Amino acid sequence: MTRRPLLLLIALCATLGLTACGEREEDMAQKPPEARLSLLLDYLPNADHVGIFQAQSAGTFSRAGLDVAVQTPDDPATVLKLVAAGKVDVGISYEPEVLLARAKGENVVAIASLVQRPLTSLISLPKGGITKPADLAGKKVGTAGIPYQQAYLDTIAKAAGIPPTSIEQVDVGFNLNQALVSGKVDATLGGFWNVEGLELRQKDREPRISPVDELGVPNYAELVLVARGDTLVKKESQIRRLVRAIGQGYQAVRRDPAEGTKPLLRANRELDPELQNASVRATMDAFFPSGKNAKRPWGWLDTDEWATYAEWMLKNGVLPKQIPLDNAVTTDFLAGEGAGVGRKTPDGSARPDQTLPGYRGS
Repeated sequence: MTRRPLLLLIALCATLGLTACGEREEDMAQKPPEARLSLLLDYLPNADHVGIFQAQSAGTFSRAGLDVAVQTPDDPATVLKLVAAGKVDVGISYEPEVLLARAKGENVVAIASLVQRPLTSLISLPKGGITKPADLAGKKVGTAGIPYQQAYLDTIAKAAGIPPTSIEQVDVGFNLNQALVSGKVDATLGGFWNVEGLELRQKDREPRISPVDELGVPNYAELVLVARGDTLVKKESQIRRLVRAIGQGYQAVRRDPAEGTKPLLRANRELDPELQNASVRATMDAFFPSGKNAKRPWGWLDTDEWATYAEWMLKNGVLPKQIPLDNAVTTDFLAGEGAGVGRKTPDGSARPDQTLPGYRGS
């Protein structure tokens, strides 16, 4: 995963204490009372968040009876910590980060996928002489220094039949494209195919882009919505409406990508409109379930894939211990799923067969 310099983030934080707004054409009596929810992004507003800003601009949150404050983090690394501490209602994070947090005892639960597959990619330029993974032997690969990126490289090397030690990893922070173009490294691992990859293509650099799930790493959801376990019980109805409203936002973007991207561009004036429109279109299929899950609702979380990825993390020393996945992920908040989950018995306790995953303890 990779993101832009924090200076831009700090500049936008002052302007993005956004609350839901929009059309009020429906009679207020027909809507549930407005409830405030906070939604913390993983980073600056970008193409991955396009459906959220579409839903906000179109009044979808308001019609769902929600007043949603969309926020950017001062430090992207703190999102899960703030969710776990109950400082925000819902956050955006990454599947591996959720699993690592669960292993540390944090009661955070993934409730929807924003992006169904990995965006993280191996990217090289023609001058690097890398036409296949085996060509990485003897090469320098720049990463963002995220711990599990080493495991990605090792897996890629083993799948290509070369020793992992034959690849020199260089921590270049988030300056992945700069390091690649300057020749500091021969390839990068950590850039997104829908961001760094597209930037290089727009500049006619002819990048070779290979998502990690095509190189031996199991499929995983790059971005997920996450909430604290007890928040899911206390604010079940509100969060259910939030998730479904966000899903409607992405559906609207799919119907009209150009129009649907405009609210995002208004939310972050630093974005390149041409690049963001291209990124939204390139990412469109990844926003929705596909293959065997094609008929599932927006936001679907494939628990079999989560189990496979968690096992891969465990085998590669990324995950320190095995964790129960029914405490880490739930599909109960998606459209058509889990309508009765979290209901209380007359004495106020959760029904034994309906206690939300993640609320049974960490």
